[in-house]
Amino acid sequence: MAYTHVQVPADGAKITTRNGALSVPDNPILPFIRGDGTGPDIWAASVRVFDAAVQKCYGPKRKIHWMEVYAGEESFRKFGDWLPQETVDAFNEFLVGIKGPLTTPVGKGIRSLNVALRQLLDLYVCLRPVKYFNGVPSPVKHPEKVDMVIFRENTEDIYAGIDFEAGSENALKVLSFLKAEMPKEFKKVRFGAEAISEVGVGIKPISRPGVERLVRASIEYALRFNRKNVTFVHKGNIMKFTEGAFRDWGYALAKRDFRDQIVTQRESWIIDNVDRKADIAVEDNAKAIDPGYDMMTPDQQADIRSEVEQTLKLMPTHGKGQWKKKLMVKDSIADITLQQVLTRPDEFDVIATPNLNGDYLSDALAAQVGGIGIAPGGNINYKSGHAIFEATHGTAPKYANLDKVNPGSVILSGEMMLRYMGWVEAADAILSALDKTIDQKIVTYDFARLMQGAKEAKCSEFGSAIIANL
Repeated sequence: MAYTHVQVPADGAKITTRNGALSVPDNPILPFIRGDGTGPDIWAASVRVFDAAVQKCYGPKRKIHWMEVYAGEESFRKFGDWLPQETVDAFNEFLVGIKGPLTTPVGKGIRSLNVALRQLLDLYVCLRPVKYFNGVPSPVKHPEKVDMVIFRENTEDIYAGIDFEAGSENALKVLSFLKAEMPKEFKKVRFGAEAISEVGVGIKPISRPGVERLVRASIEYALRFNRKNVTFVHKGNIMKFTEGAFRDWGYALAKRDFRDQIVTQRESWIIDNVDRKADIAVEDNAKAIDPGYDMMTPDQQADIRSEVEQTLKLMPTHGKGQWKKKLMVKDSIADITLQQVLTRPDEFDVIATPNLNGDYLSDALAAQVGGIGIAPGGNINYKSGHAIFEATHGTAPKYANLDKVNPGSVILSGEMMLRYMGWVEAADAILSALDKTIDQKIVTYDFARLMQGAKEAKCSEFGSAIIANL
């Protein structure tokens, strides 16, 4: 593909896919966006770490060929376009890339550059690993118990952007339709009857195909990396046919496509009851897993007994303790999850969740292990191979060009990118060197002000310290 502003490195080669898997050459071309605000400072420190880790692990055999593409404020100043089409084309053609933080235009234009890239390339998984590095200041007592990977659905939910301003033509159309065609639902619009022009409207789409591809990716990841459980986090007790469907569709896929490799939490209770008492009656088992069984209607009781009977068919493959070696699949209501990741974080491992829940959880968990400044992220389409790894924090323009801020988010996002490419040795080297640097108390100002005996380093100096520890 011909580009107007992008310079394609002559000595590099494209990452491609072969039989559904990435095929990474030794000289891959990787698109990158420096980012706005502090982005250039962070990128300058981070790219040196990436190149040093690759050189340290592979010598002259492998080398990344970086290809700059444009988005955000710099792009708008240069080309009058917040997100040029050729930037999207470059990420589409070269499959894997990385970006710094971007300014979202206020009032006009694209609602969010990050969301736009995710939707244009159908990057349906937002992958957010959250892990504690020894010595990082934390507001919680036991941050070392936090070791989770969040699979946040990236293209649906309220982030689909179906959001209409009060009094706008589209909002009035939707409300008028509800009033005429669904009067029962319209009555739930609290002030619709008396102030229809003062009601904003949003639509929350969650689809079975969207849920299934996210859940499949989360389970495959958990099995590949020997994680202990996958938790579906949802608000299905209130939004029964969107977030409740997320849970139900997730369980259905897990049982259908991974039956011999997984056990649901409720199945484990039923099977364990039989393992403990082989002659336990179906109804007694039902009462054991649902303490409110005696207060249920006959139909509800029948459903629980049927669940027990279906689970008993798994005894040959899951009984006699075999279930303990399977991947546990369970679910948790979103509000209680936000409490429990604080009170008992070690009970969570891989989390699969709709878009908004994932947004809340990602940042809440990042705060437990050192803050958003050191939280990495990746946006991935596991089917096509496309992936953009990114800083998860904002642009912090007041610190721009001061060589001050923590580059950890981009450095760890690059570590994720290298691991995704299969360059595991370089990824491991970066993790080890970062851990060692923090343990030496060589940190940027955000950590230094919270650590006793810390040596405050500039952004570039922090990058140099990591390189020295490779």
